[in-house]
Amino acid sequence: MAKKVRVAIIGVGNCASALVQGVHFYRDAAEDAAIPGLMHPLLGGYHVRDIEFTAAFDVDSEKVGRDLAEAIFCGPNNTVHFCDVPKLGVMVHRGMTHDGLGKYLKQVITKAPGPTADIARILKETKTDVVVNLLPVGSEMATKWYIEQVLKASCGFVNGIPVFIAREEYWQRRFAEHKLPVIGDDVKSQVGATIVHRLLTRLFQDRGVRVDRTYQLNFGGNMDFYNMLERERLESKKISKTNAVTSQLEYELGEENIHVGPSDYVPWLQDRKWCHIRMEGTTFGDIPLNVELKLEVWDSPNSAGVLIDAVRCCKLALDRKLCGAILAPSSYFMKSPPLQVTDDEARRAVEAFISGDNDDTAP
Repeated sequence: MAKKVRVAIIGVGNCASALVQGVHFYRDAAEDAAIPGLMHPLLGGYHVRDIEFTAAFDVDSEKVGRDLAEAIFCGPNNTVHFCDVPKLGVMVHRGMTHDGLGKYLKQVITKAPGPTADIARILKETKTDVVVNLLPVGSEMATKWYIEQVLKASCGFVNGIPVFIAREEYWQRRFAEHKLPVIGDDVKSQVGATIVHRLLTRLFQDRGVRVDRTYQLNFGGNMDFYNMLERERLESKKISKTNAVTSQLEYELGEENIHVGPSDYVPWLQDRKWCHIRMEGTTFGDIPLNVELKLEVWDSPNSAGVLIDAVRCCKLALDRKLCGAILAPSSYFMKSPPLQVTDDEARRAVEAFISGDNDDTAP
């Protein structure tokens, strides 16, 4: 019998919907198929179909108590429906709220009644291997509370949101002490605003164009953008996206010369995200060079394949008894990893990790 990757999800929003749909969409893919958005259908011995969902946690009354296959299409979720998912026999449990609901999300989400489920017990009883964090942006206290449950249950952790865990020495040490792996932080989409902005920045750097000023403006119609209308919840998101871009430069750009971050909420866009990037630079002879680009994507499916690869890499780390922050997968799959390198370097490092030739963890 093939080995399985048993996965629990925290936060059953659009990203969870795309992740669950994606696993079922590609479950019968040939092992040598070229799948858009996946490194390999068979990664380190684990096929996409080897991912099994074991538990899910949310606070939305429309989702709690439902089968995960139903819950991903409930509430304010509005990503594209690209795959029918059969009932999974996995109920969505009542999670912990903490700071998971901001003032705007509270206007559209009704909290489910009843107490918070015993998260650690559920993870243990379901023999969960890897927990994926997909809480709303700004859920710092909720994320840290969930991590304590994950550590109690001895699971690996993939942190898909911009709360800094894998890159922080304290949490690296906590996971190392529990002999568990963590991959994070803040998932980098297949071809999203951050990866495009990073590559343009690196292109300027490599071709000797001095970057003078740049901005990235994002807006969309999903609950992520609605939640981020509360500007106080944006601090870690802006830091994550900005550092992902500026890490590609070998000089300081200056805070006044870069703006990266979500800008507004447009309901009719649904789960689509529109991104506008402008870069102003100086070339040979002190001649100006300007680039403007517009990117349109379905936001959540854009990250789902990356999460499928990250989950399988986390299971490989568990199999190899690696602990702490796993460097190569974090650098390639995440915007704010413990170690920032170019995307080419990161991909080579992940391929080496998959083959067993690179097991580096954060010191």
